[in-house]
Amino acid sequence: MARFDRLEFEDESEGEAGDLGPIGPAEAERSDQSGWMVKADDHRRRGLYENALRHYSRALELDRSLVAGWVGQVQMLILLGEYPEAELWSRKSLELFKGQGDLMAGRAQALSRIGDRAQALELADAALRQEGDSAYRWMVRGELLVSGRDEVDRYCFDKAVLADRDWLVPLEIALIYLHHGQPSKAMLRARQAVETSPGSFYAWLIQGDCERASGLDRQAKASYERCLELSPRHQDASRRLAELENQGWSLARGVRRLIGR
Repeated sequence: MARFDRLEFEDESEGEAGDLGPIGPAEAERSDQSGWMVKADDHRRRGLYENALRHYSRALELDRSLVAGWVGQVQMLILLGEYPEAELWSRKSLELFKGQGDLMAGRAQALSRIGDRAQALELADAALRQEGDSAYRWMVRGELLVSGRDEVDRYCFDKAVLADRDWLVPLEIALIYLHHGQPSKAMLRARQAVETSPGSFYAWLIQGDCERASGLDRQAKASYERCLELSPRHQDASRRLAELENQGWSLARGVRRLIGR
């Protein structure tokens, strides 16, 4: 837990692979809380969740009243697989902003990833009853239904997309499906993101991941190639493309292709 014991005051900067360079001291001095929130959003859209987490934390260091900063911090911890820390910080933030719907949804998502489904369901339902509406609340409620046998999860995710037309919404829904081992459903959402924002290289990367997990290697190769056209130095896309090109046919991939799993 030591890594996150003062998370909102994290002040390290981090260089990145890809098209962005490190954040320098001069740039840091010019940034107010709004600037750090913009940086966090930009890095999130590039799949650079560690950097986004740091930028949300910088914004909160300057202004602890930024609910969006607390929510973003929790979401990045979840995307990084740091579920106990996400639960801790969502709980701490709810002490400051009691009954805030998105923070309740964040804690529900963290609890569900930890395995406390009963409390997660209670919180997710309570989040939807709070004032206002947001895509994230519907996304979390949908995740809690993903493992079910009906299509109620689709209803929740469709509500999320209607609540916010940002391409990041279907993309992060795709990541939820991938986490739960449902690449075919993930692929449909990733394609929504690509159609909405065809110039976003991260959307192409995740679409490639969904296609690859579904056994659609040729389509995955095309998606990774498109990602590299948009971001030529993208290390993950280069590595995954090389892995595809170097692997032979396997029975497991053939079966996945047939059953769409």
